[in-house]
Amino acid sequence: MSTKKERILIIGAGGQIGVELTLALRKIYGKENVIASDLKDENYLLTGTGPFMHIDAMNKSGLQQTVQKEKITQIYLLAAVLSAVGEKNPLMAWNINMQTLLNVLEIAREEKLTKIYWPSSIAVFGPTSPKQNCPQQTIVEPTTVYGISKYAGESWCEYYHEKYGVDVRSMRYPGLISYKSAPGGGTTDYAIDIFHQALKTKSYDCFLNEDTYLPMMYMDDGIRATIELMEAPATKIKNHRSYNLAAMSFSPKEIAAEIQKHIPDFAINYNPDFRQAIAESWPQSIDDKEARADWDWKPAFDLARMTEDMLNNVKVEK
Repeated sequence: MSTKKERILIIGAGGQIGVELTLALRKIYGKENVIASDLKDENYLLTGTGPFMHIDAMNKSGLQQTVQKEKITQIYLLAAVLSAVGEKNPLMAWNINMQTLLNVLEIAREEKLTKIYWPSSIAVFGPTSPKQNCPQQTIVEPTTVYGISKYAGESWCEYYHEKYGVDVRSMRYPGLISYKSAPGGGTTDYAIDIFHQALKTKSYDCFLNEDTYLPMMYMDDGIRATIELMEAPATKIKNHRSYNLAAMSFSPKEIAAEIQKHIPDFAINYNPDFRQAIAESWPQSIDDKEARADWDWKPAFDLARMTEDMLNNVKVEK
């Protein structure tokens, strides 16, 4: 158990990132010092591992009372409406994604919290951004409400750091792939579902074209990157908007071929839907040299290692 005197609140702990991040932080800070919260009921993977609360991050006064009562020093704000879901209800997505962030930033300022974590996404990039090795600073013209809200959020994070000294840290996640939690409505989620279907039915209908390359990352790397960013000394954090983060890029055809090395009779079909246009608006690969230089980021998983681990761990419902 760590001796660090931190009290951490995770908002959106039941989501794809939240479950694994909560478990990882409880190993570092002690289970009683990491409070998981969500609008939904507690994720079964978190049951019995530490405290859980129902919290609506849209309710600033209620959230602030919890922060005061529980003596919270850090907040990880993971609650968000993702890309594919957001396109179906853009005003709701904008409202939730922006207001929750502004509430947390204001509470951090008023309560003088030590650190805030808020994830951004490769969705901030758009069709005018470079497709290959997209750099940290470049043309940013997102075309989805998710991307628009994330880019606006990055600006708010930098604003609160520059104007009020809030230590807010952020990364632009690529597509995150995990066997522990279900996908949450993102365009990169095919790369999770494909493993479940490969093991269950040995076939998969993909909503993207076979040659659609997207930046991806295994969740183990994503969780480690998040913690390494938050644990880094403040003097090393030179970017208070959001860091580019990268590990690998692949297409549906390539991940299918990797699965076929383990399941030779696996078959994939391609039936692109509205998510194809979203995917085509994003870069195919990301340049994350600033994260590597500032806080020594380095991924551990490539496509082959990730595929083997996913197939070994995905639990298929009978």
